[in-house]
Amino acid sequence: MLKRIFDVSTSLFFLPILLPLFLIIAILIRIDTKGPIFYRGIRAGKNGNPFHIFKFRTMIQEAEKIGSPTTALNDYRITRVGTFLRKYKLDELPQIFNVLKGDMSIVGPRPELLEYAAKYEGEEKLILSIRPGITDYSSIKYNSLDAFVGEVNANKVFNEKILHKRTALRLKYVKEYTFLSDLRLIFLTFRVIVMKITKKSSEINF
Repeated sequence: MLKRIFDVSTSLFFLPILLPLFLIIAILIRIDTKGPIFYRGIRAGKNGNPFHIFKFRTMIQEAEKIGSPTTALNDYRITRVGTFLRKYKLDELPQIFNVLKGDMSIVGPRPELLEYAAKYEGEEKLILSIRPGITDYSSIKYNSLDAFVGEVNANKVFNEKILHKRTALRLKYVKEYTFLSDLRLIFLTFRVIVMKITKKSSEINF
């Protein structure tokens, strides 16, 4: 109950502050390329129930149909505005609406594609016992996922070298959750963004 109260109150506090930024980003996306302003991909939520995740669109239309499901380093499908939004995680901001709807929390295991969530085994299924979140250990650790997967065979690299590590970090969050750990993860998330702005190494290990 405390977590939900925190999610809603925090979202309602920041929403009026973020709306002008949302408007600017929406205009830039519309000027940059044709297509919708928002990306609404399907993800696995609490108890594995699918929901539409809100993000600012950072790729060309139908990008998922013309390339790998994993975004490679310097991926040609990413738009000019999308490159900037992804670098500073601004594309994730619309998930505040998912939080208000009750699909997500501010902090929680990052929501996974349905095909990956369906492969959870054993205690990994605990990941689906709570609402997914905007940030967690895995999103902080792999805040520049494209740099980890590289430019060649990005999807293969992701599946063979990173997927199981991200799943382990999601499980770590669920098993070790406390309200104080949520506050720490929020602090670390802002720290990563500041490090990116100041062009310092943003790698954080857990």
